[in-house]
Amino acid sequence: MRLPDINDLIQDLQLAKQIAIDDRNPNAIVTATMSQSKLLGLDKPQLKDVEPIANRPTVIRLVAPKVDENERIIKS
Repeated sequence: MRLPDINDLIQDLQLAKQIAIDDRNPNAIVTATMSQSKLLGLDKPQLKDVEPIANRPTVIRLVAPKVDENERIIKS
């Protein structure tokens, strides 16, 4: 006897999902769908081409206000 592979498990869940659809059982449909997504790794967030925050430099820009000849701040 061989252990089922991921394709066998997905196929079994698809059959369970079809039975749930035929029986009009929305909870079972959701459970089968979520089980399929977990097997396929689709239940985890997918971060692509994102640099971790810890590796980003911190940039602080200091901007002085514009002042007139009496050193009063000029509002734009």
